[in-house]
Amino acid sequence: MSLFKYVIVMLNADDNGEGGTIALYSLLCRNAKFCLLPNHQASDEELSTYHKPGCSTRNIPPSPLKRLIEKYKITKHILLILVLLGACMVVCVGALTPAISVVSSIGGLKIQEKVTNNSMVVLISCVLLVGLFVLQHRGSNNVAFMFPPIVVLWLLFISMVGIYNIIKWNPKVYQALSPYYIYKFFWVTGKDGWANLGGVFLCVTGTEAMFADLGYYRQAPIRVAFCCVIYPCLVLQYMGQAAFLSKNLSAVPISFYASIPDILFWPVIVVAALAAIVASQAVISATFSIIKECHAFECFPRVKFVHSRRWLHGQTYIPEINWILMIVSLAVTIGFGDAIHIGYTYGIACLIVTFVTTLLASLVINLVWHQSLAVALAFILFFGSIEILFLSSFCMKIPKGGWVPLLLSAVFLLVMFVWHYGSRKKYLFDMHNKVSMKWVLTQGPSLGIVRVPGMGLIYTGLATGVPATFTHFLTNLPAFYQVVVFVCVKTVPVPCVPHKERYLIGRIGPKSYRMYRCIVRNGYNDAYNNETDFENDLVLSIAEFIQLEAEGGSGNLEGSVDGRLAVVKTSGKFGTRLLMSESANAEEGGSLSLSGALTVSSSKSPTLKRLQSMYEQESPELINRKRIRFELTNTIYKDPRVKEELMELVEAKRSGAAYVISHSHVKAKWNSSFLKQFAINLYSFLRKNSRAPAVGLNIPHICLIKVGMNYYV
Repeated sequence: MSLFKYVIVMLNADDNGEGGTIALYSLLCRNAKFCLLPNHQASDEELSTYHKPGCSTRNIPPSPLKRLIEKYKITKHILLILVLLGACMVVCVGALTPAISVVSSIGGLKIQEKVTNNSMVVLISCVLLVGLFVLQHRGSNNVAFMFPPIVVLWLLFISMVGIYNIIKWNPKVYQALSPYYIYKFFWVTGKDGWANLGGVFLCVTGTEAMFADLGYYRQAPIRVAFCCVIYPCLVLQYMGQAAFLSKNLSAVPISFYASIPDILFWPVIVVAALAAIVASQAVISATFSIIKECHAFECFPRVKFVHSRRWLHGQTYIPEINWILMIVSLAVTIGFGDAIHIGYTYGIACLIVTFVTTLLASLVINLVWHQSLAVALAFILFFGSIEILFLSSFCMKIPKGGWVPLLLSAVFLLVMFVWHYGSRKKYLFDMHNKVSMKWVLTQGPSLGIVRVPGMGLIYTGLATGVPATFTHFLTNLPAFYQVVVFVCVKTVPVPCVPHKERYLIGRIGPKSYRMYRCIVRNGYNDAYNNETDFENDLVLSIAEFIQLEAEGGSGNLEGSVDGRLAVVKTSGKFGTRLLMSESANAEEGGSLSLSGALTVSSSKSPTLKRLQSMYEQESPELINRKRIRFELTNTIYKDPRVKEELMELVEAKRSGAAYVISHSHVKAKWNSSFLKQFAINLYSFLRKNSRAPAVGLNIPHICLIKVGMNYYV
């Protein structure tokens, strides 16, 4: 399974270098209409990372399986539930791997006369587990240089112990490589042999992490390391244990440590504990990654994602998930107290993840690699039948601890699916209640409101139309900022969106309205930028759009796909239209310069300037915030209105940006069914007790405006 399924087959099923359950789902969504994410646009399919280079599906006839899944909505939901089940089991593995790894590594102390009490092993394991999870927030960059030597030492030790046991106890153990002994094993043991298959499967657990963490490494180094080093060392170790047990059958519970020569015992114990920490770190990182990916696909409540430039590339830390994993890991360690019962829980979780991967990989073989349905069925029948055989053996262990991952995954699956269901219902409500462009155009240049200095960024989930949040705001306060930007942050089913292709810029209404649309396209592994960087990118993008529109006409914008929307960063002149410089203080950044020829003062009164400066000084999040000063270049504009619009844009940015988001309350309709009311009420409860949208978008509270909205879905 490790060599043929994962190293040879699964490592090829990467999504632009990313692996794991969500990566397989993303591949399927891009090659068929399986995705339930809203706001899909035709321009998304023109991203450079959307299709693999050289892969074209235009001349390939559609698969019958593809037509079947696309035809019925229920099949899309079944596929989503299958993916979420795999993700939930990955979370369970993230909680159980540290427990079984640490307990197993410390379990060798039991053969020492001074440590005969199991409670001492549990206590030491709990201390190591607490230390492991407490230090997660610091990242692994500072200690990552120690991981390779630890793993190399561990592989060296287990191979040496394996060779020693083969030579000392049973040199003929190599004969066990013959498949004949599989038949002989079941012939002799019968039902008891089938019942012990669960323990056999523990030999390959952890292989899924090799595929899930693919984004941190490339395929070639993984294949070389596994085939040339890891796989031979593991085979030697298991052959050595078999040779030892053939002469020392009574040492079954602690066969590994009992087979270690005395001279190597303590070095192996120490390296085993360190290797357990390294293995746990890899699985915990994979758990954080899959939670982040589920959140991007609107399948997990809002949590806080912590990224740091001092960490490894792509590494994410989620405080809430970290403490949940620690509590579950400690509870399992204290509750079961030994590696055997923890192995039951751990094995079931790993096996279900493996089986889900097999099912999704068979779909990838048919729908993405365009192999025949027979090849996909052969893959699932070969590996799936083996995994079902192991799973049937594990079913006997459910009363002995196997119920733990089933219960945990049921809770996580309920939360994930309800969150996805509620998010889709909320989006459909927004779509139904959005304001048409016709309404905007009938209001006139002033929109019937007072325009005040500054830039208003209205966050919405809609890529078209005017959200109800905007009109709800105006009905209560008929005044708004001189420049209005409707910002839609959405996820595209790709791992990463190149920065130059991330922003789609367009215009709403005539030029005199000063209303723009910005669609921010993120991949499921992209991290949100700092709000200051976003504001600067937004101003530069809108300025580029204004000048591209004036130079080429609204119908010939570079990269234009969806009407008046344009991918402006693909322009060779991007970043040269406006000059950016860092201001030393607020006063220096308080003027708008036109290449030194003209200075325009702020439209804000001195009183408002003093209040803004006072609030910024009191706000810790703005103390170290850089002040960026924009200047227009010495460009001769054929149309003076272009220069006027650019001046107004830069002045609005200098006056400050305000973020307007919806503070919504989602409720079920009075005539809804019981299940729908339960789902919506649970979704509303999760929204109230999860992170606010402003946290995920890195919006400073001093610039935040919330508009209350009631959603009856």
